[in-house]
Amino acid sequence: QVQLVESGGRLVQAGGSLRLSCSASGRTFTNYGMGWFRQAPGKEREFVAGIRWSDGGTYYADSVKGRFTISRDNAKNTVSLQMNSLKPGDTAVYYCAAKGVSWYSEYGYWGQGTQVTVSS
Repeated sequence: QVQLVESGGRLVQAGGSLRLSCSASGRTFTNYGMGWFRQAPGKEREFVAGIRWSDGGTYYADSVKGRFTISRDNAKNTVSLQMNSLKPGDTAVYYCAAKGVSWYSEYGYWGQGTQVTVSS
């Protein structure tokens, strides 16, 4: 089966930067897109950023536009999230996800998450 593993989460001060990475392992799959979600304590999981594999088109939640950048390495089926100007409100577990059916399908593969904590 496909396994996604996130890395890079840590404690940072407000205004700082982090770069999260997500790598796929296991069986080969057709990658239509990958994305990042986050979930803060007591909150629902929310979409952060996504990238279409075919052309690299990117999409962002309004809350992170201008601060976060998603990128891919198409040769490796990996995705990164550059997070700048971090705010305490960005504190959450960040999950990597991938679409293996179509760009319009649900995210079928999920990582275990990596904790990002932004202190004030």
